[in-house]
Amino acid sequence: MEELDGAYAVYADEPPIGFDVVESGDVRDGWEDAWREFHHGVVVGRLWVGPPWEQVPAGALAVVVDPGRAFGTGAHPTTRLCLELLQAVDPTSLVDVGCGSGVLSIAAAKLGFAPVSALDLDDVALEVTAANAAANGVAVQLVSEPPPVALAVMNIALDVVESVLPTLAVERAITSGYLDSDAPAVAGWHALERRTRDGWAADLLERKP
Repeated sequence: MEELDGAYAVYADEPPIGFDVVESGDVRDGWEDAWREFHHGVVVGRLWVGPPWEQVPAGALAVVVDPGRAFGTGAHPTTRLCLELLQAVDPTSLVDVGCGSGVLSIAAAKLGFAPVSALDLDDVALEVTAANAAANGVAVQLVSEPPPVALAVMNIALDVVESVLPTLAVERAITSGYLDSDAPAVAGWHALERRTRDGWAADLLERKP
C-alpha cells in the first residue's frame, strides 16, 4: 500500500475490506520494489526518520523504520508534529498509546526518554514495534495496559484521544491525529502548546492541578 495524493494505492488480488475503491487496474512489473520510491526519510529537528535503504544525514539521531505491515513511517504531518513536541519537553517516562510501527516510541528512546512503553490493539503493530526497536538498539517495553508515567503520546483519532486520556495515569500528553480545526476537549486537562502543519494539529496537554 502507498499514499498517492491523499488516497491509497493497494496491491491485492481483491479489493480489501474497508476501502472505497475509486479505480482498479493491473499493476506494472516490479511493483514489489516500486513502493520504496514513495518512502523517504524526513528530518524533524534533531531526528531523522526513514527506511533502512536510505542514508542517514550526518549528526542526526536516526529512527530507522522498515515500512511493513503496521501503519507509520514518520512522513505524515501528525507524526512530525508529535516528534517536534517530543523535542520541546524534558525527557521523562513515557507511554506510546497506539504505537503503530513504533516511530514515536523509538524516537522518544533516542531522545533520552525512559522508561518507554508502547501499546496497541493490533498484535501486528506490537510485533513491528518490537522489531523496529530492536533494529534501532533501544529499549521499548510492550504493555497491555498503560502504566503510570509522566507523559503519554497519542497519534490517533480525536474521539479515541478524548475517551482514552481520562483513563491514563499521566501528568502530560502529546496528542495528534486530527485536523487543525479540531482540538481535544477533556475535562481536567488544558493545552500548553499547539502546533499545526498542512491542516493537521498536535497539542501538548497538561492535567489541571
